[in-house]
Amino acid sequence: MHKMTPELIFGTFIVYTFVILLISWITSRKADNQSFFIGNHKSPWFIVAYGMIGASLSGVTFISIPGWVSTTGFSYFVIVLGYVVGYAVITTVLLPIYYKLNLTSIYTYLDIRFGKSAYKTGSAYFLLSRIIGASFRMFLVISVLQVFVFDHFGIPFWSTAILFMVIIQIYTIRGGIKTIIWTDSLQTTFMLAAVVITVFMIAQNMDTSIVELTNLVGNSSLSEMFITDINSKQNFIKLFLSGIFITIVMTGLDQDMMQKNLSCRNLNDAKKNMTTLSLILVPVNLIFLFLGAILFLFATKNGIQLPEATDHAFPFIAFNYLGPVAGIIFIIGLISAAYSSADSALTSLTTSFTIDILELDKKYSDNGKLLKKNRYLIHIGMSILIIFVIISFKLINNQAIIAQLFTFAGYTYGPLLGLYSFGLLTSYKANGKLIPVIALISPLISYALSRYSEVLLNGYQIGFELLLINGLITFIGLYLTRKQFTN
Repeated sequence: MHKMTPELIFGTFIVYTFVILLISWITSRKADNQSFFIGNHKSPWFIVAYGMIGASLSGVTFISIPGWVSTTGFSYFVIVLGYVVGYAVITTVLLPIYYKLNLTSIYTYLDIRFGKSAYKTGSAYFLLSRIIGASFRMFLVISVLQVFVFDHFGIPFWSTAILFMVIIQIYTIRGGIKTIIWTDSLQTTFMLAAVVITVFMIAQNMDTSIVELTNLVGNSSLSEMFITDINSKQNFIKLFLSGIFITIVMTGLDQDMMQKNLSCRNLNDAKKNMTTLSLILVPVNLIFLFLGAILFLFATKNGIQLPEATDHAFPFIAFNYLGPVAGIIFIIGLISAAYSSADSALTSLTTSFTIDILELDKKYSDNGKLLKKNRYLIHIGMSILIIFVIISFKLINNQAIIAQLFTFAGYTYGPLLGLYSFGLLTSYKANGKLIPVIALISPLISYALSRYSEVLLNGYQIGFELLLINGLITFIGLYLTRKQFTN
């Protein structure tokens, strides 16, 4: 069987990128500032919901989830079940507030509820979270392409990073959200198609049916889902609760994800979008886990020595053992995952910095051209910043450190969870001067608890629930320093 060549992979990359740029050109004609920020409130909800699948999964899911099956089995699926509850909270609690207040940036709620200090603190934490998160997701994808393609042509990593961000810059700078809802839909299609087709191709190579393959996975240790050991980070109760709150903060309190919801025609459409997304993500994530299991079963049956880095398991088999068709399908899926996670992140970063930090929408409320000019400059600046962070990850060249950076979002979203919970669940006013201090101290305390949890808590390991602890510490800090009841 022929292996996938770097030349063929690169050619696929060029063709796919051309299609994305063509869609961008079509959708961004006559685009204005409102098109960029909220799609003129004309986005069809079903297109938004479908496109958000790709943005929700990202390159991390596409590459890492199949690889993680080797060490954690199907335990990740418990988090996915928690997602469904989290999306229900977003649909019934957060979306009605955002639409009632007619928000462009969701952090304006903090300004209305607590004042400028909370507003700027929340926005700053989002910017930090999204810059790190988007850069890490791009780093994962670019690293795979670098190993399997660009190293072959002698192209350095930094050039690859710049190339990707320039492409994303070109197709998002004019249309923003108006363009992204359509490009993300295409990218979701290719990403899901890549996974499903790969599953069938592996079944064919193993000379078995999907039903037989399902039984084989079900009878293996790889399909273990519910870990009952309370001290384990994979304990199913911890994972389920973490899934709920991860969704609330990383979707409901995230400008990147909510900006697409706010582009829908009305609240009812936004609710349909969120409910549909939550239900679709359940079987989709199960397919990714199933793929991971059969990749390792395929490798075992054929005596294949997989790369030490589990993130490379999927591309290694796709490129070397399933033929050129599988390789092309994989590379399109991978590029789709990269583009869909970075394009919306770049747009939301531009939106948040423009509106929340600089408040240019108010400054240039009567001058759309000047607002557009400044928005362009901010968009370019954010691209340069993401490139810098991606290259920094490469220079660190330490997998342990990079893994810690990926969990960094848990520390930065905690204060956001505490701020919004305090605003929604109480009628108190927060002490504006102390909000930034509390938001800074809370992650530091959370880090200390996580670092020494086994000693302090008799062997208990803090996992994803660190987000809840972080949010609770922020909430308690806001309560202890509260000012008075609101009217």
